[in-house]
Amino acid sequence: MLMKIRRASFDDLDSLAMIESSAFTTPWSKAALGVELSINDTARYFVAEKEDKIVGYGGMWVIVDEAHITNLAVLSEYRGQGIGKKLISTLLEQAVFENCRAATLEVRVSNIIARRLYESMGFAPVGIRPKYYSDTSEDALIMWCMLK
Repeated sequence: MLMKIRRASFDDLDSLAMIESSAFTTPWSKAALGVELSINDTARYFVAEKEDKIVGYGGMWVIVDEAHITNLAVLSEYRGQGIGKKLISTLLEQAVFENCRAATLEVRVSNIIARRLYESMGFAPVGIRPKYYSDTSEDALIMWCMLK
């Protein structure tokens, strides 16, 4: 099955909201995602498609010379196929294109699979945001990747 990565558009909102709700215990609302796709000038979102179905997405904010990865989600039945890695790679390529010197993200301390993915893409842990996740009060690991 061929995978295609493309820029997300407002027309993709329903798919992004569905993926977001299936992937996270405290998902971003459809309205919040709509703002990201239509109003937020710092937001860059990409979708992964297989057979014309959106199976994952990733987003970031480009602020001055830094990229803050905000969202990365893949439908459970499509995980383990390299889709998350391709989305992260696309986000980092876009960040370099936009002259970002570094990228950052937060990830649940317990999310070992995601942490391994980010480390494989050049991210390194630099700190902790205590009780960052409101659903469980779990800490977030802050990770950075130098791009230049």
